[in-house]
Amino acid sequence: MTDFDSSADHPIRRFGWSNMFVRPEDDPRADGGFDGERETLVGYLRDQRLTLEMKCSGLDAAALARRSVPPSTMSLLGLVRHLAEVERGWFRRTMAGLDAPRIWCSETEPDADFDGALPDPQVVDEAWRAWRAEVEFAERFVAETADLGMRGRRGDEAYPLRDILVHMIEEYARHNGHADLLRERIDGRVGQ
Repeated sequence: MTDFDSSADHPIRRFGWSNMFVRPEDDPRADGGFDGERETLVGYLRDQRLTLEMKCSGLDAAALARRSVPPSTMSLLGLVRHLAEVERGWFRRTMAGLDAPRIWCSETEPDADFDGALPDPQVVDEAWRAWRAEVEFAERFVAETADLGMRGRRGDEAYPLRDILVHMIEEYARHNGHADLLRERIDGRVGQ
């Protein structure tokens, strides 16, 4: 049960080992110690993806869809949907050159990833399925590409795979910071 500050209608902020997502010895993330360029880029990206999953763990559809603060439409569920779109855009379209339409967003609804993050278990399941499919594709693509200098195209620009991996680490790190604040607002959980 979450403790709330009734005077402010928000959860009480708590920190302690008992409030962590997993015990430190059970944390699936490597937290560095990688050897070589490929292992470093792939390892840090994997850890950022795992962090997103941890920040969303144990929440129902209503909590995952809870918006941050007006006028923002940001939610944990919106972040999952957004990152599925980002993974798809960079790895399927730009790097692999596939004709892969956006999952939720469009020219007329560019923010549908966040706007459509509704407190519905089916919407949550669809978001996780899409995100996991895009992560799986990206991991396989990177593993099967021998040269991190391989270039993908987006319009007139060419991007080396190593740059996309660095960009994705940055993308997840930024949004995991948002996820920290969103999760704390939902149930007061902090850390990791």
